[in-house]
Amino acid sequence: WRYHTKGDYYVLDLETRKLRKLGKGMPPSSLMFAKFSPDGKRAAYVHGNDLYVEDLERGGVTRLTGDGSADVSNGTSDWVYEEEFGLRDGYRWSPDGLWIAYWRIDTTGVGTFYLVNNTAGNYQKLKAFKYPKVGTTNPSCRIGIVSSSGGETKWIGFEGSDRDHYIPRMDWAGPGEIVLQRMDRRQQEDRLFLVDRSTGKVRQVLVERDSCWVDFQDSPRFLSGGTKFLWLSERDGRRRLYLASVKDGSLVNLTPGEFDVVSQAGVDERDGWVYFIASPKDASRRFLYKAPLKGGGPCERVTPPSFERGTHAYRISPEGKWALHTWSSFGVPPRTELVRLPGHETAWRMDPDRGLEERLGRLRRGKVEFFKIDIGVGVLLDAWCMKPPGFDPSRRYPVLFYVYGEPAGQTVRDAWGGTYYLWHLMLTQKGYVVMSVDNRGTKAPKGRAWRKCVYRKVGILPPEDQAAAVRRILATRPWVDPGRIGIWGWSGGGSMSLDAIFRHPEIYRMAMAIAFVADQRDYDTVYQERYMGLLQDNPEGYRLGSPVTWAHQLRGDLLLVSGTGDDNVHYQNMEVLVNRLIETGRSFTMTAYPNRSHGIYEGRGTRRHLFGLLTRFLEEHLPAGPR
Repeated sequence: WRYHTKGDYYVLDLETRKLRKLGKGMPPSSLMFAKFSPDGKRAAYVHGNDLYVEDLERGGVTRLTGDGSADVSNGTSDWVYEEEFGLRDGYRWSPDGLWIAYWRIDTTGVGTFYLVNNTAGNYQKLKAFKYPKVGTTNPSCRIGIVSSSGGETKWIGFEGSDRDHYIPRMDWAGPGEIVLQRMDRRQQEDRLFLVDRSTGKVRQVLVERDSCWVDFQDSPRFLSGGTKFLWLSERDGRRRLYLASVKDGSLVNLTPGEFDVVSQAGVDERDGWVYFIASPKDASRRFLYKAPLKGGGPCERVTPPSFERGTHAYRISPEGKWALHTWSSFGVPPRTELVRLPGHETAWRMDPDRGLEERLGRLRRGKVEFFKIDIGVGVLLDAWCMKPPGFDPSRRYPVLFYVYGEPAGQTVRDAWGGTYYLWHLMLTQKGYVVMSVDNRGTKAPKGRAWRKCVYRKVGILPPEDQAAAVRRILATRPWVDPGRIGIWGWSGGGSMSLDAIFRHPEIYRMAMAIAFVADQRDYDTVYQERYMGLLQDNPEGYRLGSPVTWAHQLRGDLLLVSGTGDDNVHYQNMEVLVNRLIETGRSFTMTAYPNRSHGIYEGRGTRRHLFGLLTRFLEEHLPAGPR
């Protein structure tokens, strides 16, 4: 659904230079996730939702599973596991190559959603897929272990329903053990288990619990000969990196201090360092730090002080001695270099895109400001502001707010913004001020309380923070025109734009909402229940947090945009909201892009048309230029 995973796979013999295609006799472009065995003599792949192993020397093919179907996936995932857990490649070779562990996902009983393609010919075509919506039946998920030479699958057994638990991560901890995480449906517990391959015995190593939600971790990095592993947790209110014991789950805090670890980056076990990404003083930026693996600190910044700003990403080699360092900043496109660690000495620089930098250098650009907004009750919100070239503070300007606002993202980042940045820059050239504010509940490294205060209140607390920020901006920046305030966003940001103009019509003159969720009950179980709780436990929260509930309060100008082929946030949301707006006599504008997905990019000219549409609507309903 998100990436093209089916294709033709070939193996090149580096000695004989012979090329051979895997899956002889199978339909073209029907194989998925082909991977070599550890010794390189075989390859496994998924075909028709079943697992196969092919001998690269003799050419024989062994089918490992036999019940793959439209409802049952072996070695790959269904829609919701792919979307919310990033699971696509659903099987793992054991280190000795003798076994394969895999996900088996059964969507029998899960509700079917249909996408209608009206332009495929004289008659429309339907695309059907299983999509679990809030409060409905989930897929069943199990982990099986099968010999790579064929035979019966051994299933890992757990207490509780396979449909009311999730297994977001699984891998081999060694030749004889599997490590996996299992979460309850509320996602308030994440249990880490080790499974003995030969006996099937399951042992819980540790458990994360939270009264709101817990975030699953990528498969842990094992150290000290497999006796310890790295683990991220925010059990004390800060997201910290711990060294955990395999024996009893005891934890050693590697990152003490009043800051959050954004992510683990790498390990130099020989010299005793763990690398991680953090930004202790500014949530809009990201830098590389290191800490001693023995614990006790102190944590040291590795990104040189010459990099005062920006977002820095690192791909660190397995032994922790080298890294590909990529950095960007607001209005500055990414650059990449190879550095030695821990000293961060540059060994090689990738040539930047001179053409892009030259074109950017010719553009008229006004000043950019990162600042904080005090909305009272001790809450400071991060924000940025792009001003027009030739800005005159004695005049008043229209302001367009760019918003996301949900727990899955953060818009106030000192990073290259790509297409959105370029469009926003063009708007400043037309005479608009463009701003963005991160309300509480966004994915900023500012502590558990900041991120999780939005629990059961998505669509309720965030628009209040956004409105409070606008009021404060109006009170402190006399050059903002109170009669020309607009807002726009995509996906969760589209929902937030609707919440803003519906709940605070006295503030927002216009809004543009793209690919939005109109009713939270129409989104998937994993995402929405994680942040809102189960429907039966929080029905009023779901009602109050859904934009459709407040549609009758619309007074300003509203543009709705959606792709009819959106498998993620269904076009159904557009129709539900349109019906409510019609019922309550509200005027609005809508545009549907036939068969486009959530990103609305398919088809020649689509993106150009979309941003042209947004620009024209903005200029018509929020006139540009100073007054």
